Amino acid sequence: MAHQALFISTIPNVRFSPGQIVVTQGVDSLIQQGRFNPNDLLRRHLDGDWGDLDDNDRQQNDAALLSGDDRLFSSYQVAPDLKIWIITEWDRSVTTLLLPSEY
Repeated sequence: MAHQALFISTIPNVRFSPGQIVVTQGVDSLIQQGRFNPNDLLRRHLDGDWGDLDDNDRQQNDAALLSGDDRLFSSYQVAPDLKIWIITEWDRSVTTLLLPSEY
């Protein structure tokens, strides 16, 4: 899976550090085509808004945020035919934006 680093200078008032922010080839293609801007979803993820998850998954994220020993996962339905996932690794070293088909 190819990744491209995203450079977002500052995102104020976040609940955790994203580490290096990268996007997969599919997400990069959407960005290049002007079909998707990652900034709003990335802000939501970093603020603890996990998107379209059930209560159990939200609680797992909230527990992982406090303990710092598990990954953080968000899912956002941005269009009827477009879902974006954001995963921050357990050690908060990398945050990846990807399409579910690229997992």
